[in-house]
Amino acid sequence: QVQLVESGGGLVQAGGSLRLSCAASGGTFATYHMGWFRQAPGKEREFVAAHKWSDGSTYYAESLKGRFTISRDNAKTTVYLQMNSLKPEDTAVYYCASKEGRLTRFIAYNQYRYDYWGQGTQVTVSS
Repeated sequence: QVQLVESGGGLVQAGGSLRLSCAASGGTFATYHMGWFRQAPGKEREFVAAHKWSDGSTYYAESLKGRFTISRDNAKTTVYLQMNSLKPEDTAVYYCASKEGRLTRFIAYNQYRYDYWGQGTQVTVSS
């Protein structure tokens, strides 16, 4: 059973940066793909970014492209979300998720295609 633990959230001023981490355990991550989603108060969960573990392909929400970057470590057990130029509207609980098998842009956007989820980490951006 895959376990995912997010960390790195906190309170930052608008324009600042944060790097979120997602530590994964319990799986063979050469066969998994990782995604980041977020959920703001009163809103639906939305796609942020995804990383295709097998070949390193990345996908981003169009509205976030250029500010957020997803990456992995050398051991392939941790993925990161680097968030720059943060805005108050980025305030949300950020979740990492993993998916077995196939990943395409179409699939990456769909939260219901993911198999495992972390507990979330709060990101608050003050104006």
